[in-house]
Amino acid sequence: MTRVLVTGGGKGVGAAIVRALSAAGHDVDFTYRSSGEAAKALADELMQVHPGRSIKAHEVDLADKAALEAFCETIEGESCFGLVHNAGQPYDALAAMMQQDKAEAAMQVNFWSFTRIAKALMRGMIRAKAGRIVAIGSVAALQGNPGNAAYAASKGALISYCRTLSVETAKRGVTVNVIAPGFIDTDMMAPYAAYRDNMEKQIPAGRFAKPEEIAGLAAFLMSEPAAYITGTVLPIDGGLTSMLGVHR
Repeated sequence: MTRVLVTGGGKGVGAAIVRALSAAGHDVDFTYRSSGEAAKALADELMQVHPGRSIKAHEVDLADKAALEAFCETIEGESCFGLVHNAGQPYDALAAMMQQDKAEAAMQVNFWSFTRIAKALMRGMIRAKAGRIVAIGSVAALQGNPGNAAYAASKGALISYCRTLSVETAKRGVTVNVIAPGFIDTDMMAPYAAYRDNMEKQIPAGRFAKPEEIAGLAAFLMSEPAAYITGTVLPIDGGLTSMLGVHR
């Protein structure tokens, strides 16, 4: 049975990914920051649904460099088949108004924590000549959107890093890919509730994504048929990035 680590797995897309991976036969460890009760309930529920499966929740604030380092020291070199970096921190501000500390906090959670965790697990994957790394990016890194400068930059960094890492690890049986979701129906979109109807009209598919639709691709990338997919950026956006944004 293979083990996968998911960051930010307590709720939303992360919880959907944890569910999909456990349903696909993996043992899952996942981190959470503030959703402690939901995380523990999720782990308990999935262990009842899948007897004999190991599902563990770990409280780790990825914005806290010391806490991240301590966590990475506990997993360093451990046998882990997969990593899904789902944890993310939004920060919306026009570039001219950007607050440096908030921008750096988003970069720490969205990008630097991923590089540190990947480094901790990579040696074991290379030794086993088998491993799957998936980063949850964003279409914000693929298309310019006002107010997204810091967030988009952190997700763009993920793409560049993963492409390079995929080339470095391909001959060792490790794949590295980025999933780039568009708008997803989660708590993260709650601040935009008043604009939702207007936003959905501008998406070719006419709706936001379901968390399960992101989770399904993450689970597939951990599967045997996905062994030859590496270095890719896979948008799940209902056609958003395919569309010219000027309407008649």
